[in-house]
Amino acid sequence: MQPRQLRWETLAALRTSGKGRLSYCRRWLQDEDILEGCMSPLVLSPYSGWVLDRMVGQSAQEITPSRSSTPKESAPLTNRSSSLEKVTPASRRGSSPFSLDLPGFLRELLILYSVTDFAYMLTTQGNDDLSLLETDQEVFPAVPPSKVAEVEGCIRMYEEMHRLKGKEGLRQRQEQQEQMVRAVYDLASEQLKRFDELKELKQHQEFQDLQEVMEKSSKEAQGQQEKLKEEHRHRAKVLNLKLREAEQQRQRQEELERLRKEEGQERLRRLYSIQEEVLQLNQQIDPNYRHKDLPRIDLSAYSNRGNQICGLVSGLIRTTSERGFPTPVDVANTERALQEMRGLISSMQQEIAAAVEEKRRKDEEEERQKKKELLKKEQMKAQTPAPAQQSGGKQQKEGLQVKAEESTMQWYQQLQDAAEQCIASFSGISNCKDNNEVKKIKTDLQKAATIPVSQISRIAGSQLREIFDKINNLLSGKSVQSGGRTVSVTQHPQGLDFVYYKLAEKFVNQGEEEVASHRDAAFPIAVVASGIWEIHPRVGDLFLAHLHKKCPYSVPFYPALKEGTSMEEYQRMLGYQVKDSKMEEQDHFLKRMSGMIRLYAAIIQLRWPYGNKQGMHPHGLNYGWRWLAQMLNMEPLADVTATLLFDFLEVCGNALMKQYQVQFWKMMLLIREDYFPR
Repeated sequence: MQPRQLRWETLAALRTSGKGRLSYCRRWLQDEDILEGCMSPLVLSPYSGWVLDRMVGQSAQEITPSRSSTPKESAPLTNRSSSLEKVTPASRRGSSPFSLDLPGFLRELLILYSVTDFAYMLTTQGNDDLSLLETDQEVFPAVPPSKVAEVEGCIRMYEEMHRLKGKEGLRQRQEQQEQMVRAVYDLASEQLKRFDELKELKQHQEFQDLQEVMEKSSKEAQGQQEKLKEEHRHRAKVLNLKLREAEQQRQRQEELERLRKEEGQERLRRLYSIQEEVLQLNQQIDPNYRHKDLPRIDLSAYSNRGNQICGLVSGLIRTTSERGFPTPVDVANTERALQEMRGLISSMQQEIAAAVEEKRRKDEEEERQKKKELLKKEQMKAQTPAPAQQSGGKQQKEGLQVKAEESTMQWYQQLQDAAEQCIASFSGISNCKDNNEVKKIKTDLQKAATIPVSQISRIAGSQLREIFDKINNLLSGKSVQSGGRTVSVTQHPQGLDFVYYKLAEKFVNQGEEEVASHRDAAFPIAVVASGIWEIHPRVGDLFLAHLHKKCPYSVPFYPALKEGTSMEEYQRMLGYQVKDSKMEEQDHFLKRMSGMIRLYAAIIQLRWPYGNKQGMHPHGLNYGWRWLAQMLNMEPLADVTATLLFDFLEVCGNALMKQYQVQFWKMMLLIREDYFPR
């Protein structure tokens, strides 16, 4: 049996089975899910009746005997082909619903599907239609086996149609879902907007609450501020009252102080007048000039006592000048000294008068022949007292000193001895002509000590701290850079003493040269020197030794000409520079002395600003006050004294005034009224 024939028999058996006779209706799919239509059994098309009518009406006319087969076999084939041929023209003419231009086998499948659908409709109509179905079966007793593939293709096409319908339904459902999603999204957006509005409302409410709190706190702060202002006004009133009382008290004190000063000045003037009278009386007691023609009279006791009284009066005046204005007790003491001096003069005059009378009697007893010689001697007596009195007054005018005080000279000598010991301590470095290594160390140390000092000028500015640190590190034993080389005082056992001496000498030279040319340079050099002096006191002692040697007026003292001392050496002792037996000009000499005194005056009032300010200045204003007092106690030198006093007071006069106040103005008054006339 051929496979195609077997297939058709199987289909015929399925049609006559119980499931094949079941009824199906297309309207059932309306209430079911769209995807369930793909699983429902096949149903006949509504057009199958029309197709069947056409095929049945024409089947009798078109049946022809088969040429190569039996009548049973040829009849179905003829009917099938005729039916297909009739259906095809109808589809072409557009008279049937199958108006699509389809291939031949698709048209045949469609016709077969219509026949099957029509058979289904007949089965649903009962027994009346059963005869028609039987007639159909008689007309088409069996489907040829060659059409099995075509039927199977129709079934697959039907399934594809249902699948497309399912896709369409799925697309619609997806559209519905998208619409639902959009609706949900719009709803969520609206809810988000409402949430943002609610959040903004809450923030606004919180801001209003915060603003109310701030306003409340601001009002409280304003109230507190008003209270503080009221308290401040009350305290200001109290303070004003206290200040007014303090001002009144100050005015009363100033009035009392003014009265006390006036009384003190009056007492001071009284002391000066007493001193002047005592000095004038003391000039009459000089035994060397005034009464040298009376060898038998010894007036040394009167002279010694007169000098003691003068010294006592001068000491009282000096003490009261340092302490302030003199007291009534001081005035009483000086008046007693004056009375004693007057009594001493009266006794001396009486003794002289007695001696003169005795001499006169002796002269009368001499030979009358020597009257001419006696007359000459009397003329000499009358002439000698005047010059003697003048020279004596000039030598001890108002009790001023020519030499410095003994304590000052001891201090000067100690500094000079310390400098000599320092020179002796580095003799190994100074006498190193044969040792090149030591000579090189000496040169490096000298450069490291002197070059930073040379870099200090009036425009040094911020470089002062760098210069100070470099010098301090060198003296502290640290290594420093100088001329591209590393230098340290530890390179030689005598290196530290050598650097001490050269550094102090360089400071003095800077005062002699740099400060003499540029007066403003005294302050930057002095502040560095003061800082180094405070950390390394030995540098300060050596500085003073060099300064006193080059400028003896900074001690102050006036070197005396000793026997055996040449004039050039004595001029060097006075501070002059002598080259080739020629002494420097006076202007140049005063300029150098001025520079050194200016540097000294700047050092005693300045301190290194980055050092320890709690300690005492190593050489403060008290030394400057002592120098000024000793300078005024000595006889002034032409040009030198005036120049040095002017430069010293110009540099540190303001500092001395702040420190000593009234005493300073007393000193200025003394200079103006008593010292200038000299």
